[in-house]
Amino acid sequence: MVQKAPIVVLTGAGVSQESGISTFRDAGGVWQKYSIEDVATPEAFARQPDTVHAFYNDRRRKLQDTGAIRPNAAHEALARLEHEWPGEVTVITQNIDNLHERAGSQNLIHMHGELLKVRCNTCGAVQPWHEDVTRRTACPACANPDTLRPHVVWFGEMPFHLDTIMAKLDDCGWFLSVGTSGNVYPAAGFVDRVRAVGQARTVELNYEASGGAFDDARHGPATEVVPAFVEDLLKA
Repeated sequence: MVQKAPIVVLTGAGVSQESGISTFRDAGGVWQKYSIEDVATPEAFARQPDTVHAFYNDRRRKLQDTGAIRPNAAHEALARLEHEWPGEVTVITQNIDNLHERAGSQNLIHMHGELLKVRCNTCGAVQPWHEDVTRRTACPACANPDTLRPHVVWFGEMPFHLDTIMAKLDDCGWFLSVGTSGNVYPAAGFVDRVRAVGQARTVELNYEASGGAFDDARHGPATEVVPAFVEDLLKA
């Protein structure tokens, strides 16, 4: 089989919205119900850790309700692309849910962390985590209480794996932006970096236009536009 150019897929909240996970900026989204300053900054955690823990405990419990929250056709199409494309496919997700994994994606980078993990502020250990966390919870690695935090990137913090991500962007032949508003940096600048290198085809698959400079775009629900595009790409 002839090897084809690597594909990099950037996904945002829009890819999980149809799975029942609220987006952040749309009407009725997370930040219309909660203040960023209260639950999603290092300062908030230092000021009111119980409130921050309660917010993420609730989100963690909801994510594990597999009857209500499950991968949708967009997640499944991207997993299919990874398994059937005769070349490397990397999914870079801004989402902290595990729906890509549950759909079958394996070559996956969580640039904003993972809801089902915690990190110790004392020893730095990262642990898979499915239960609630409180200030009394001890770190499994160092046994200290009141040191665990959600393993997610808060506002004001640097995303994870940026060196790896930039190398993937510079080497790709296709860049797909799926379900992302194009408002949050550095992810919003990925398409410009890819275009500056000049070798990749850039495509936006989103509910509506983000305003980014893409070579091609298909707009509509992720569960419709992503499977259709993957089907066309695999037939090409």
